[in-house]
Amino acid sequence: MTVKSFDRGVFLPHYKEYTENDPITTISLPSEVVIPLHQHIGAPCKAVVQVGDKVKTGQKIGESDAFVSASVFASVDGTVVAIEPRPSFTGGKVESVVIEVSPHQEDPQWSERDLEQLNNDQIKQAIKDAGIVGMGGAAFPTHVKLSPPKPIDAVIINACECEPFLTCDHRILVEMTDELVEGAKLIQKLINADKLYFGVETNKPDAIEALNSKLTAEETIEVVPLDVKYPQGSEKQLIKAVLDREVPPGKLPLEVGVVVQNVGTAVAVYEACRYEKPLYERVLTVTGDGAAKPANVKVPIGTTIGHVIEQCGGFKDDKEPGKVVMGGPMTGFAQTRLDIPVVKGTSGILLFSEEMLVKSEHRPCVRCSRCVVHCPMYLYPNSISVNAERGLYDQAVEWGAMDCFECGICVYVCPSNRPIVQLVRDTKKAQAAK
Repeated sequence: MTVKSFDRGVFLPHYKEYTENDPITTISLPSEVVIPLHQHIGAPCKAVVQVGDKVKTGQKIGESDAFVSASVFASVDGTVVAIEPRPSFTGGKVESVVIEVSPHQEDPQWSERDLEQLNNDQIKQAIKDAGIVGMGGAAFPTHVKLSPPKPIDAVIINACECEPFLTCDHRILVEMTDELVEGAKLIQKLINADKLYFGVETNKPDAIEALNSKLTAEETIEVVPLDVKYPQGSEKQLIKAVLDREVPPGKLPLEVGVVVQNVGTAVAVYEACRYEKPLYERVLTVTGDGAAKPANVKVPIGTTIGHVIEQCGGFKDDKEPGKVVMGGPMTGFAQTRLDIPVVKGTSGILLFSEEMLVKSEHRPCVRCSRCVVHCPMYLYPNSISVNAERGLYDQAVEWGAMDCFECGICVYVCPSNRPIVQLVRDTKKAQAAK
């Protein structure tokens, strides 16, 4: 078996043993869900419901006329009790639809369509109508990504899940293989790509076996085993590993004829095309050494992380964790409150004990260049951070801050514990403010 990879990066401890063998389960519904009208890159939605309206699971509650946007849907049967700004996982507040959950939930009734009869326009419309976004965390509207202005000859399904702790994609790979493959084929058909690849890290041998067993007769589809290295699942690194193509700085994968989609996104595409089911729920991982009962769970969008944690047994030994993170440990967002809602891009809820945290304050850069050696984008994070720390954002941009995709390796290897990713984000905010 040939195992492929990319240059640089870093080998991280996995910590996937908490949940990698645990099947996906469901949780009890909360009494209330809070559904942000902006869960994606692009224009925010406007509410199409009013306070007092009764809504059904899968009903559209927010939409936008902008091309780069994605509709949002009710994830429960209930009553709209508020439309107001609510706290978001990134900080600040986002206009949200608050729904009081009805004690009597009806199972949604979806139509069923023959996928072979769908033409490309129908596939793309189904994806748009379902409000699908990239579910690996970026949350870019999928119908936009699948409307490339240039010819695409390869689709890569990102099945790496390279961040420690997270295993929700792994479980989708082995439990929903048929749906995943069908969704991937729909994507390949839609953009008329010659080849379809599944990039899977070798720490998921059961997933590689499951895919290969489904694809034995497929001449245009290939499962590519990848080295277990971070950030193997980043688009540019994944493309380099699978196809040995380099995306130029500041450019998108379409420049080299490639589209990359996440595992969860591909399944959502299948469900949208097959059943006209909108994206109103997702699978995520609750884990960490501070979690009482780590699990992979399917959660309605808008459920607060506090409710999800409670449904998974709460905090281990009833001790408050040292840190709660939404997303992965490298690229996720630390949270200071538990009333933050799960959104389309939420891949995990991580609970860390005090013992797992770095205790020291950050110190000045010592110019060791570890961040430079490991940076998968060949940047100079040390120079970016030093300039940003001084408020010299233009100089930080000259050193490549805008090409950073915030993988967090620089912070991980830094002996001075410098907040380099945060300084990159500060730079990007300063540029956006211009």
